[in-house]
Amino acid sequence: MGLMDGKVILVAGVANKNSIAWGIAERLHQEGAEIAFSYAEPRLERRVRPLAEQVGARFVEICDVTQDEDIDRLFDRFKAAHGRLDGMVHSVAFAPREDLRCQFTQITREGFHLALDISAYSLLALTRRAVPLMSEGSAVLTMTYYAAEKVIPSYGVMSLAKAALECSVRYLAYELGPRNIRVNAISAGPIKTLAARGINNFSIVHSYARETAPLRHDITIESVGDTALWLMSSLSSSVTGEVVHVDGGYNVLGLTVPDSLGGEEVCPDPII
Repeated sequence: MGLMDGKVILVAGVANKNSIAWGIAERLHQEGAEIAFSYAEPRLERRVRPLAEQVGARFVEICDVTQDEDIDRLFDRFKAAHGRLDGMVHSVAFAPREDLRCQFTQITREGFHLALDISAYSLLALTRRAVPLMSEGSAVLTMTYYAAEKVIPSYGVMSLAKAALECSVRYLAYELGPRNIRVNAISAGPIKTLAARGINNFSIVHSYARETAPLRHDITIESVGDTALWLMSSLSSSVTGEVVHVDGGYNVLGLTVPDSLGGEEVCPDPII
């Protein structure tokens, strides 16, 4: 018996085998979930369909989350294919490259609107259509990042979008709680995904996080998938409105010096 046996989960935002969304989908499938996929644009289909075949997904649809008609079409087809929905994973984000890499004061109005529309409002838009198909005990999960809480200079306009996303999680959790539908977010540490390529100095951020986080190891899509399984399953039946950090403990730190710059070693034999 798997933790997700009999559950139907829609995963929105898979781009390729390195996507966080794929790590989550694969882990949920391992525990018995039937997975359905949506992807953002035509060029991604050749990467997404082979992944869908690996988990036996019968539903794979394109969806432009900036278009309400596209979202309506997605859920009409999903309802026809599956009839019900037990959970949704929202892993959708985008910002123009120039608004990620420019000085904060130079973020454009157009870039601001687009980043918040795709990366934050899409959670509301998708959830609105998902809820009528959900029963008690269903769950919604989205992906955020620490730049929503603290200054990460290389994250640009996306930091604003993630802050809006986290606020949306809290309000959705409040509104959907009486229906016993839970809404949570995972704040993952830096992972080498397709989206990460657009972040300025990502390799530096990635190395710094690995060298300073208490656990001193890379964050993987598999480790995020494990936490997603907990949040999507009945194991977290009393958890909602939360942002769960999967970052090796990086979020608890203040001023740090990476090992490569002569940081102090943690005492191997602490006195208790």
